[in-house]
Amino acid sequence: MLRKLIGAGVIVIVLTGVAAAQLPMPGLSLGGDNKRKQTPDEIAKQKATDSAYRAAMDKIPDKKTTVDPWGNIRSAPSAQNKP
Repeated sequence: MLRKLIGAGVIVIVLTGVAAAQLPMPGLSLGGDNKRKQTPDEIAKQKATDSAYRAAMDKIPDKKTTVDPWGNIRSAPSAQNKP
């Protein structure tokens, strides 16, 4: 009887530990509440970086066709081959 009670207690402790890990810590905030304000220089630098990124992405050509190295070897299935 004592063995079953100890086993049940261990299971309850393990499950509550997992559930407690999902709760937010009182002194720790992972959200955006503690973000510091950016200076005007940082904002200008971020805008310059974003515009340089967009310019670089615009220079990449669009992919026109897909490359199929086995395209010449495969043949289209015909109706005669089907049972």
